[in-house]
Amino acid sequence: MLTEPLLTTRHEDGLDVPLLVWRATTPLRAVSTATLGGGIGVRHWVVNATVPMSYDRDEPADHLAALAHGLGLDGPGVGLLTGVDVAEVVARSDGGVRVWATVGLGLPVQAAEPAPEALGERVGTINIVVYVPARLGDAALVNAVATATEAKGQAIAELGLAATGTPTDAVAVLCPVDGPEFAYGGPRSTWGAPLARAVHAAVLAGGVRTVVPWSERLND
Repeated sequence: MLTEPLLTTRHEDGLDVPLLVWRATTPLRAVSTATLGGGIGVRHWVVNATVPMSYDRDEPADHLAALAHGLGLDGPGVGLLTGVDVAEVVARSDGGVRVWATVGLGLPVQAAEPAPEALGERVGTINIVVYVPARLGDAALVNAVATATEAKGQAIAELGLAATGTPTDAVAVLCPVDGPEFAYGGPRSTWGAPLARAVHAAVLAGGVRTVVPWSERLND
């Protein structure tokens, strides 16, 4: 099972910077698009770390691994980064599925539109962490990422934005390693349907807020 996230800070560049930490009470199967711990495998924890909008480290996975080590997290895990203050995480649940989202829409884009010459400095990130309380097969895990992404896109459209997401969005879906295996994760499947509803609700709730990047608040 995945615990509720703990909001904590790390001291970095003279500042106390927030991050969220989820711990697995037992190892979990996971699929993720994250910088650290991406792909499919067994994971023990998840970290979603706020970073300044000026963040330009060449090896973000190494940075996240160092943060995990500093938190005393053992074994492989998933590491996410965002310019959003992770204290603003939105949690939703549906039918046993739990979802947490940090929603930054500073640079909403259509996935297939021509890329601009430069992304600018208001890059938004939507990070989504999902826990499904049943074992999903590999294909179902991959399908669950697609379902979460579709639900995110639906919420963004309902917010009135001509966008499918931002250039730096990430998703992590975790589930038990044991138990009967479910083969499907699409939006009308046993677990994909509540996953879609919970992701949609979380992104919609996070998106209606006025989100100021964490590092910009330091100047207020």
